[in-house]
Amino acid sequence: METFKTHLDKFIKINDEEFSSVFSFFQVLKVDKKQNLMLEGEICKSMYFVLNGCLRKFFINEKGVEQTTEFAIENWWITDTYAYERQTKTDFNIQSVEKSTILAIDLQNQEELLKKHPVMERYFRIIYQRSYAASERRIRFLYEMTREELYVHFSTQYPWFIQRIPQYLIASFLGFTPEYLSEIRAKLRS
Repeated sequence: METFKTHLDKFIKINDEEFSSVFSFFQVLKVDKKQNLMLEGEICKSMYFVLNGCLRKFFINEKGVEQTTEFAIENWWITDTYAYERQTKTDFNIQSVEKSTILAIDLQNQEELLKKHPVMERYFRIIYQRSYAASERRIRFLYEMTREELYVHFSTQYPWFIQRIPQYLIASFLGFTPEYLSEIRAKLRS
């Protein structure tokens, strides 16, 4: 898939022959809207790379409410990193928000990939560093910003999410109810 090759080229250099070999370690999946890829309590077997579409990671809190913790759109990865690395049961669900085409790789294939193509170690290191940095910033924003500031920041930084993702999922990601998000949006419009 050319999308994945273009993405890799931003971080590492591999020729077409190497890319074909790298790509062979992945499984291409086409998933329908709201299709579950991973359910809480299952062993986290795969990492997913979004070629097109959108996925989300969420858990169900003690009140029975879905709490979205992460989205993945084109060229983004998603998994429960803790459970994936340890091959243990996950505390999360991963579900498609839109009809999507994704790449999946399991831990055994990833390890074989890294042995055969050491340059992919560099790639995954960079990706993990960026993901970790983004998580740190998100945590800081959750502590420092009011809910209104958090929404304004999110909608400014990621305007494509506001247009693309249902408002109830954006509210879930930001940690408030859809009704509260509607109030914030109405206040900002006036």
